[in-house]
Amino acid sequence: MVSRSYSNLLELASGDSPTFGRMNRQIPRIMAVAGIMSNIDNDSKETLSPKDRIIIVANELPIRAQRKLETNIGTSSSSTSKGWNFSWDENSLLLQLKDGLGDEAIEVIYVGCLKEEIHPNEQEEVYQLLLENFKCVPTFLPLDLYTRYYHGFCKQQLWPLFHYMLPLSPDLGGRFDRSLWQAYVSVNKIFADRIMEVINPEDDFVWIHDYHLMVLPTFLRKRFNRVKLGFFLHSPFPSSEIYKTLPIREELLRALLNSDLIGFHTFDYARHFLSCCSRMLGLTYESKRGYIGLEYYGRTVSIKILPVGIHMGQVQSVLSLPETERKVAELIELYGRKGRTMLLGVDDMDIFKGITLKLLAMEQLLMQHPEWQGKVVLVQIANPARGKGKDVKEMQAETYSTVKRINETFGRPRYDPIVLIDAPLKFYERVAYYVVAECCLVTAVRDGMNLIPYEYIVSRQGNEKLDKILKLEPNHHNHKKSMLVVSEFIGCSPSLSGAIRVNPWNVDAVADAMDSALEVAEPEKQLRHEKHYKYVSTHDVGYWARSFLQDLERSCGEHGRRRCWGIGFGLSFRVVALDQSFRKLSMEHIVSAYKRTKTRAILLDYDDTLMPQGSIDKRPSSKSIDILNTLCRDKGNLVFIVSAKSRETLSDWFSPCEKLGIAAEHGYFLRLRKAVEWEDCVAAADCSWKQIAEPVMELYTETTDGSTIEDKETALVWSYEDADPDFGSCQAKELLDHLESVLANEPVTVKRGQNYVEVKPQGVSKGLIARRMLSMMQERGTPLEFVLCIGDDRSDEDMFEVICSSTEGPSIAPRAEVFACTVGQKPSKAKYYLDDTTEIVRLMHGLASVSDQITPV
Repeated sequence: MVSRSYSNLLELASGDSPTFGRMNRQIPRIMAVAGIMSNIDNDSKETLSPKDRIIIVANELPIRAQRKLETNIGTSSSSTSKGWNFSWDENSLLLQLKDGLGDEAIEVIYVGCLKEEIHPNEQEEVYQLLLENFKCVPTFLPLDLYTRYYHGFCKQQLWPLFHYMLPLSPDLGGRFDRSLWQAYVSVNKIFADRIMEVINPEDDFVWIHDYHLMVLPTFLRKRFNRVKLGFFLHSPFPSSEIYKTLPIREELLRALLNSDLIGFHTFDYARHFLSCCSRMLGLTYESKRGYIGLEYYGRTVSIKILPVGIHMGQVQSVLSLPETERKVAELIELYGRKGRTMLLGVDDMDIFKGITLKLLAMEQLLMQHPEWQGKVVLVQIANPARGKGKDVKEMQAETYSTVKRINETFGRPRYDPIVLIDAPLKFYERVAYYVVAECCLVTAVRDGMNLIPYEYIVSRQGNEKLDKILKLEPNHHNHKKSMLVVSEFIGCSPSLSGAIRVNPWNVDAVADAMDSALEVAEPEKQLRHEKHYKYVSTHDVGYWARSFLQDLERSCGEHGRRRCWGIGFGLSFRVVALDQSFRKLSMEHIVSAYKRTKTRAILLDYDDTLMPQGSIDKRPSSKSIDILNTLCRDKGNLVFIVSAKSRETLSDWFSPCEKLGIAAEHGYFLRLRKAVEWEDCVAAADCSWKQIAEPVMELYTETTDGSTIEDKETALVWSYEDADPDFGSCQAKELLDHLESVLANEPVTVKRGQNYVEVKPQGVSKGLIARRMLSMMQERGTPLEFVLCIGDDRSDEDMFEVICSSTEGPSIAPRAEVFACTVGQKPSKAKYYLDDTTEIVRLMHGLASVSDQITPV
């Protein structure tokens, strides 16, 4: 929930209709889209349509901007188109993504910021230029706002936290600053306004990239409830213990859940996100036919796990450049001719890349294995840091001093064991280093995907001309070899099963890994390379993009078949999506039906229906007792409480209700009113199976803190409502399998519900009570004109099924008013829902008021 101390966030998130100024910038739909879908016919399977487009949204556009020297910043708008040179940024993942999909197959529109600041006088002209020539929609942000949004909130708070750095002091990560959060929300809203200028909400797909725009899904979903929206996180997602320290943790989670599909590089990142949703929002998730889905207010939010790939064509084309060949020859002359083996590191100059730890491991290697002195060189390419701050400066100073110390200790004339390259390199130069390096070291302490190992593998595959320069035998591709030492904490690590995985914090282990990589036999290096190259070449950026968009299409397939509306204010906004036949129970409708009818039946579940979830004292309130007594006094009413509780408990709790019918233990025991005896609805059960089941449950209770056992007359229930949600759920699944195994030959059913596992006799369900009530009315010859059945969990679905299927039977009058109602918006056999127990009590109070008016006390 948005903090009350920051009220203007609600205004930012109001979602008012955008202004469509700027000369109506809607882009005409002119290109075919392969791989997406058409939603013309909601009853047919959606197929790829030539009318679809992809709007790709990211912090930066894949555009390079260069100012012409003769141009004045303050020139008039009429000449600004001549003031800038714009070109595609070939190294941008977003552009590679488009190439991977195929230029002819899909129309892509980009929304994002330019790397260069554009003067306000030039913005209109630049906007039109980029829109017309590049199909890019630039988002112009004031410098101060951009600084607070990007260098402030993104880089000082989100980025460190997502890389597991807690703000323990102002110097570490930076304490949470609400003004920076305000800037972040403001920028996300500006992005939403830009998207509004070009989107066709019924057809277009929107694909948002990375943590810079995590609340953007809420703004878009608020404008268009059925927008087709995907989000991919390129950074790690931290464990719940780290993430929950973020003061705006729920706002970010709820915003992401306004997407249809959320993508992560690895299962670990997705697992952490799902755990946060479970622990902080109480959401459950399950895998259906291989897809992980989160149920969120009637919508299923899909989770995608697929690491991004590289642009194979780009790397291969760079390998064929003459300048690449010249650089490779130069490096071979510099290192190979002198009998030296090159180890290579390529990292950004930031605190999470582990550069200093890698240097210390190199020092350890030279100390422990003096035979490598003078023979092994570590070339460390240090790309410029993307962020700013004290930590970057300290890290740079430490790197320079460490390199200097190691080179002074182990260096010789014309030999430095470490070569630090901190000047920006062109891509072909970096590729040349890949080609020559015998081993690539990627030892970040925490990183997202990191495509350096993939680029290295493809570069080592080389081509015929490079084979000649390297003096490899022609047409012997099986002689290609590569070695990788990778950190366990980077996103590509799970994909590289042939790499030597290390804990980068363990300097000795990294040094040993370096030695192992140098000592590995040639055939082994070739096999590892072959395995890696097969994976990297088949899982390129195009494969990643196509797979994501296909899953996005599948995730949006139900949009046209659902009724949607928004609820909630500000960043707590979400969309409720329900089947056309599933609707909220109207107080006016049911009260009107209640007044018109004479013979009525009311079946009420108790826990989480009349009694709120999480209440410690489960006894009914005096208000609930009064409502039930009022309903029971009406001679036209037959009122039942249907519960899983024992008959002793229910008898005690509802002792003031003389005429109330009670069904205990899911309907095994029934009492029509207080003055009559309890009766069994099924044949007497043999409960000898408890001697088998109870010891098993006790074992799980001892090992699961917060779990309890409830021993009923005919059933046993293991509850884990107060246990850790992840561990409790895991233990419940194991207990279910265990009990099904040991009770296979017993006449019982083992079922798992919300926070419990229950063993009960076969054939016992709440549907028994519904059938019994209907048969009673048939025997009396008084068909029911009004039926209300309310419950909240799976056990109540049996009642709903019986009630809904009996509308044509003799026990229910023609044109009877039948209301099967579940608690909360969720898939159910009921046709109606109410949001929570408060609404149910209000409904029952309304019906009781009607009965009170027509029934004398």
